[in-house]
Amino acid sequence: MVSFEMNDRKKIGLGLTAFGVFFSFMGIIFFFDKGLIAMGNILFVSGVILTIGLKSSMQFFMKRSNFKGTMSFGLGFILVVIGWPIMGMILEAYGFIVLFSGFWPTLAVFLQKIPILGWVLQQPFFRSLFERYRGKRVPV
Repeated sequence: MVSFEMNDRKKIGLGLTAFGVFFSFMGIIFFFDKGLIAMGNILFVSGVILTIGLKSSMQFFMKRSNFKGTMSFGLGFILVVIGWPIMGMILEAYGFIVLFSGFWPTLAVFLQKIPILGWVLQQPFFRSLFERYRGKRVPV
């Protein structure tokens, strides 16, 4: 059994990651405002680093299989900062999907444990989507 200790550093990291997602979302809502998107990117990356640690973050982002995602996310961030937020967000989205595609099943399980959202996601339609994504067949 794996025990996940939630210390203050990890709590702050999760908060920063959440604020990063929020600021990026607000930047998109406000017609790709480059300031909000850049702030969201900085908060997101710093939150990930605080949550899993600097050494683990470096190993994750520099892993050979994640190099394409890291490069596209970084290039997208540079494009946002120099004033091309739409192209930058497209590259960042691609990099995000490549980097974090292995975490989707874990995220699905986490979301199903949230009180109200979990009840919605336990409905047959969503359960079949989750099971299909995992590659398992759902008995009918």
